Amino acid sequence: MIKLRLKRYGKKREASYRIVAINSLARRDGRPLEELGFYNPRTDEVRLDVPGIVKRIQQGAQPTDTVRRILQKANVFEQVSAKAVS
Repeated sequence: MIKLRLKRYGKKREASYRIVAINSLARRDGRPLEELGFYNPRTDEVRLDVPGIVKRIQQGAQPTDTVRRILQKANVFEQVSAKAVS
């Protein structure tokens, strides 16, 4: 199963995360299938590749709880449902 989850990088106590599509059995910082965004919890900076995320979700990728909250704040799920209707 493909998951959309966070991949940690950065210095100690100054973590940033990349939102990646990765096999659910792979390790957290393993090689992703695709990098789809960036999240910095210290500054709440978020950059998303929305078309790529929508494509992966339509293919059946499951976001983790944290990634789901980030995507809900960015209204990505509304775009997924809009593409499913049309």
